[in-house]
Amino acid sequence: MKKIVVVFDGLRFSDSTLRYAIAVARQQPSHLVGLFLDDFTYNSFSMYKMLKAGATNAGIKEMEAKDEAIREISVRHFEQACQEAGLNYSVHRDRSIAIQEILHESIYADMLIIDMEETLATEEEPAPTRFIRDLLVDVQCPVLLVPPEYREIKKLVLLYDGEPSSVYAIKMFSYLLPGLQQLSTEVVSVNDPGDGLHLPDNRLMKEFMKRHFPKAAYKVLQGRAEPVITEFLQQQATGTLAVLGAYRRGMVSRWFRPSMADELMEALAMPLFIAHNK
Repeated sequence: MKKIVVVFDGLRFSDSTLRYAIAVARQQPSHLVGLFLDDFTYNSFSMYKMLKAGATNAGIKEMEAKDEAIREISVRHFEQACQEAGLNYSVHRDRSIAIQEILHESIYADMLIIDMEETLATEEEPAPTRFIRDLLVDVQCPVLLVPPEYREIKKLVLLYDGEPSSVYAIKMFSYLLPGLQQLSTEVVSVNDPGDGLHLPDNRLMKEFMKRHFPKAAYKVLQGRAEPVITEFLQQQATGTLAVLGAYRRGMVSRWFRPSMADELMEALAMPLFIAHNK
């Protein structure tokens, strides 16, 4: 049985995240943990603006009570959905600093599921948000980033560049989500111009894939990896999920060259399974 942690902002509950989590958990024996990050520094209102406007202590307490009621409704919604789906589940409500709590929970999880536009803050941001970037750098388990709108998963695209990190991500996906292995699957690699259309480590990779995704097709493209892969994925039908490897990089290299995951989150609205071996 897999322990899958699905992360929610109780003040802005994501129904899409819930639907992806239930769909995934139904595919194999799973224990679904609803992680509600009730960060004590985060409210639906701006404390600064309320104090500046002369709000009384009673007025602030009333707003805090309304937030707590909304969070309770979100928890009940998650529990009811899990019960109706017949899933094994539990609820964790962490009230400390959100990013610290989710990273701690990830140590004891097989996989996290979270909205790729999550901020755990009053202000909204376009993907990739600062919260998601910080999460991906230090998370201790694979992550399934999901878009704000749910679409049934119908196809897999496994991004492969011949590096151990890309193979690791494919391994983790096959181990954690075996119920999706029967879907239409394509292994996509990108070579530099002039390097031909040879799949890196062709014999070893296909030998491995035959045991996990025996019906997978292969496509080798040419060009610079980031724009070529982004364009390829933009052409895919609705319901495609992409699997990719390493996110972690040193601060200097991430400053000059954004992660592939960042570019895909910015350009696409599709689920991304990300795993990096450290």
